[in-house]
Amino acid sequence: MKTALVTGAARGIGKTVALKLAENGFNVAINCVKNIDKLEETAAEIEKKGVRCERFVGDVSDPDFVRKMFEEIKKCFGHLDLLVNNAGISMVGLLTDATDEDWRKICGVNLDGAVWCSREAARMMVSAHSGKIVNISSMWGQVGASCEVMYSATKGGLDALTKALAKELAPSGVQVNAISCGVIDTDMNRCFSDEDREELKNEIPAGRFGKAEEVAELLIALIDGNSYLTGQIIRLDGGMI
Repeated sequence: MKTALVTGAARGIGKTVALKLAENGFNVAINCVKNIDKLEETAAEIEKKGVRCERFVGDVSDPDFVRKMFEEIKKCFGHLDLLVNNAGISMVGLLTDATDEDWRKICGVNLDGAVWCSREAARMMVSAHSGKIVNISSMWGQVGASCEVMYSATKGGLDALTKALAKELAPSGVQVNAISCGVIDTDMNRCFSDEDREELKNEIPAGRFGKAEEVAELLIALIDGNSYLTGQIIRLDGGMI
């Protein structure tokens, strides 16, 4: 049976992806740094689908935690077929108001975490000459967003990581792609007022926010699809950019 690790899986896109993978027969390892009760709820829902679930509570920006998590995954499952780098945080505000710690935190989770997890996953996948890494990115990594400068920078870095790592791992039969999300209706985007949400919705040609389920469906299509597809940043943004 195939095994997947989904980071940031307590809620939102991560939870939906983890459940969709379970529905498709994957054993699933899930991670979060807080919202432990919600992570347990996710695990219970996964196990109801008849697959195995392992929980890992810790910060993916900490390379020591990531190393230990992957050691446990190897002990529990013996292999890893799919890594979904989903853990991410957003900060809205002017760059001039941001603190040093703000940057360290957002870069640590959004970019460092993806690097550390990808490094450990690559070590497992290269030896197996098989595996897939999917990074959950954002359209702002490609075009930038005012008042989300640090978030945009980290997602731009994630896109570059995707393309570079795809080239490095392709000879070993490992695919690396990213889903570049538009405005998805999750808790991360519920910090905006109703007025701001309506204004944002009006900018989207599709006329609505995306759904976490749609991200999960695209991810399944990616991992089930063409083995020649790698190094791609695939936008799911309702035509916004």
